Amino acid sequence: MLLAMDTSTRYGGVALTHEGRVVASHTWYSRYNHTAELMPAVVHILEHLSLTAADLDGVAVALGPGGFSALRVGISAAKGLVLVAKKPIIGVGTLDLEAHPYIGSGAPVCALLEAGREECATALFGPGGARIREDRVCNAGDLMAEIEVEISGPAIFCGEGVVLWREQIENRFGANAQIVRPIPAARVWALAVIGQEKLAAGESDDLTTLQPEYLRMPSIGVPKRRDRIPQGGRQVWKPVR
Repeated sequence: MLLAMDTSTRYGGVALTHEGRVVASHTWYSRYNHTAELMPAVVHILEHLSLTAADLDGVAVALGPGGFSALRVGISAAKGLVLVAKKPIIGVGTLDLEAHPYIGSGAPVCALLEAGREECATALFGPGGARIREDRVCNAGDLMAEIEVEISGPAIFCGEGVVLWREQIENRFGANAQIVRPIPAARVWALAVIGQEKLAAGESDDLTTLQPEYLRMPSIGVPKRRDRIPQGGRQVWKPVR
């Protein structure tokens, strides 16, 4: 039995999988950062099947990219569970989760997640499922110019970011753009399936080194410093504005 936890975006989710089958899941929309919703959802889904953390074989968690605070909530909770239960942890990138249902379809896949500032975090996969390049944050114009060079013919566009850029993608690529409407519950299902596959293969991550994948640091203000400047044999605090 494996527990999957995803708090990458405003949509969060938890799921339980057993022998390759998702047996329970719950998805919600958070107005803040999932702090109040995540653990009650975990407790509820475990109690629904009369389980405790000790009954789990492992925990899979979405690593991002995604919201800075939201990712920390999910990864910290996952680490806490596996630390107490002494179980393995498996981290999976969120762009991999968005692309997972379409990998192996024979078409290239572009997975997108909103990153703010009218930009998206993006991943490009070739027809065989291999990444074409490293994941990165870019604007719509840069991404579509890149796709015109790297990909010929129809391509699948998926992930929450397609909501932001749907019209631009359709105008640029026409019938070659196979745009998939995002379904939040599908992402945590993909996490559960991938996590179970990795666990069965004996793959897990180091609890101490597992970190979120932000692609870029959050745009938060830098705290004001107060430097000590010697004056007349004594030190005083001088605010730096």
